[in-house]
Amino acid sequence: MQYLTTEMTDLLNEFSQKAGLKPGQILVVGCSTSEVLGHHIGKGSNVDVAKAIFPPLEQFARQEGLYLAIQCCEHLNRALVMSRSCLERYNLVEVSAVPQPKAGGSFATVAYVRLPDPVLVESVQGHAAIDIGDTLVGMHLRPVAVPLRLSFTELGQAHLTTARTRPRLIGGERAVYKQSEGVLKTCL
Repeated sequence: MQYLTTEMTDLLNEFSQKAGLKPGQILVVGCSTSEVLGHHIGKGSNVDVAKAIFPPLEQFARQEGLYLAIQCCEHLNRALVMSRSCLERYNLVEVSAVPQPKAGGSFATVAYVRLPDPVLVESVQGHAAIDIGDTLVGMHLRPVAVPLRLSFTELGQAHLTTARTRPRLIGGERAVYKQSEGVLKTCL
């Protein structure tokens, strides 16, 4: 399983350069350990795979000052595991469940064990996402999601998708999206 730890570390280094995340933001992660091993999602949940992949993610989040939101499987309605401090900062609502490998998924179970003061929430609007094995984390991202193209397209045998978010561009053809000092000074 060491190769998965190494792959995860390498992809996080590249993700960090492209995502442009700021401390205090939420990184949503979904991971099918079944897909990582080449099985159909939900058919081969594996705690050892989760234990190989989660530590580099945990270290990355700590170094970058990010909150993690780890998506459970559909048996828990794709609820998310996070620290209570994230729940409180973003004024989220706790739901009652404790993930298990066969009801929540191995990755969410490992996250629940390792995160400080873990809780589950039903939904969140994260700032970026890593989806390992097509777990459909997009439902937990803020509008507007922007795909990130990494040199990594898989982790193990699981398809990999990453994204960041940006504010909506509103206002039509006359809208300005970057401040211009010249125009603003004329308004003083």
